[in-house]
Amino acid sequence: MSARATDPWWKSATIYQVYPASFMDSDADGRGDLQGILTKLDYIKDIGVDCVWISPFFKSPQVDQGYDISDYQDVDPPFGTVADADAIIAGCHSRGMKILFDLVINHCSSEHPWFKESRSSKDNPKRDWFHWKPAKFVDGVRCPPNNWKASFGGSVWEWDELTEEYYLHYYEVQQPDFNWENPETREALYQEAIVFWLEKGVDGFRIDTVNKFSKHLDFPDAEVVDPNNPCQPARHYFNNGPRIHEFIAEMKEKAFKPYGQASLLSSVYSAGLADHTKLLPFVRTSAKELDISISFNLALCDMGAFQNFFLDSQQLINPENDAWAVNCTENHDLARSVSRFACDEPEWRVPSAKMLATYLLTLSGTPIIYQGQELGAINIPKEWSIEEYKDVFTQNFWAGIQRDAKHDPGLLKRGTDGIKLLARDHARVPMSWTAVEPHGGFSTTDGPTWMRANDSFRTINVAAQEDDPKSSLAFYRKLLALRKEHRALFVFGLFELVETGQETFVFVKRAGGDSMVVALNFTKTAQRFSVPQAVASQVALAMSSGGADTPVVEGTLSPFEARIYLPK
Repeated sequence: MSARATDPWWKSATIYQVYPASFMDSDADGRGDLQGILTKLDYIKDIGVDCVWISPFFKSPQVDQGYDISDYQDVDPPFGTVADADAIIAGCHSRGMKILFDLVINHCSSEHPWFKESRSSKDNPKRDWFHWKPAKFVDGVRCPPNNWKASFGGSVWEWDELTEEYYLHYYEVQQPDFNWENPETREALYQEAIVFWLEKGVDGFRIDTVNKFSKHLDFPDAEVVDPNNPCQPARHYFNNGPRIHEFIAEMKEKAFKPYGQASLLSSVYSAGLADHTKLLPFVRTSAKELDISISFNLALCDMGAFQNFFLDSQQLINPENDAWAVNCTENHDLARSVSRFACDEPEWRVPSAKMLATYLLTLSGTPIIYQGQELGAINIPKEWSIEEYKDVFTQNFWAGIQRDAKHDPGLLKRGTDGIKLLARDHARVPMSWTAVEPHGGFSTTDGPTWMRANDSFRTINVAAQEDDPKSSLAFYRKLLALRKEHRALFVFGLFELVETGQETFVFVKRAGGDSMVVALNFTKTAQRFSVPQAVASQVALAMSSGGADTPVVEGTLSPFEARIYLPK
């Protein structure tokens, strides 16, 4: 595959994700805001990216850090104003960058006026905008309509005393799910949440939980796999209900098509950790549904699955699939990749960050860089107590671990280890701009910030790397420039695996008669390597993550070394 003049902008773009609460605090209140983002647009542009994606900043009670929206057309006051959002749209465009917002329309906040109307009485016109069910009685005891466990713990059903029925929430109690079966609800969401911002100039959206719009309306009980818990895992019922493709196609036709190139960058949990065929019905161009999709299944991957995950996703690029790939190793829901998939020990952190950057940015498709990833950011120190973690999912998970540990004495340790490796909080600590105490340049407040700065800000920060040619930041900038220079191979090249394992990952990319080779060492020991014989005479070393001061040893990859070979 090669680039065409008719290709949409997002195919060649590199996207930079900003989590607004943690990016930059402009008014010293301890929380990041839109004005803070505005002051850092030049920094983002200088990395070499083409598009900014901002996580939710809309009006919200902040139960789930902004994913519980009470007004789709207003900005939550701690983040700023609609005028600030307008300024960011204009600021990105003036710098030649696109701008994406988050779109959260599977559910809203229980403080949203629509839900308040819905719960006010059974005959309210908006009653059917949400899912309401009568109680089920077992031996005279009132029970929820089924036994499904919510994503954040507890039942997916919450009892409403006023109208004496249960409402559905796949996430937190304060996040009721919309009833997408109701055409009035869908139309209102299109106009309120999508068209409003497209008319202001937003270039598209990352659509949250898009695969949960259509429900299995019979709401059957899930299989009992945890007899000690009244609520059972039911993710297989949450996803991809019978009308999911109909709903997505209608949304694209009614809300997006009139605005041309507006993109739908959506989040889909596919059925398997690595099975691109499950995504094709959503992302094939001919399906007229989603443009591209992030599979958040990376959250579930160990080291072996991590490599297989991307190996499978590269198949989307093949012309016969009529689709496109999105590649990300970090986002607001994933712990830091250096800590998860390489080594965050001081000696190996920078080599690990550069190796993982090479992996991400040489895969074909559209890459996403999450704030701080370009610095080689790492997880929260293991010494921090669980009480320092602020995410509602982490809090609920930990409460469940403590409750269930009486049945499994080893559960407390396993739960603690899991949180300290995989929790979403690792990505949500404040961005480290400087080594200035106590908040690393994120805020000038004299008090605490909404979440404590990672202790690593003293050594891992923008100021320390800005003018250091050996830094992770400098490497990202150089690699992104190389990606633009060799766009046909880097972005559109057809992927061919040569070698994979726990130690090394080697692949060839081909486009228009040219080839490139990428070799990655995922270990802290040297590994044997030779350029694949089929292309050895066609390519030459273009870049090594070791830099000019580290000799390239023929036949060997140094610890955590990455190499790129390009056409001679």
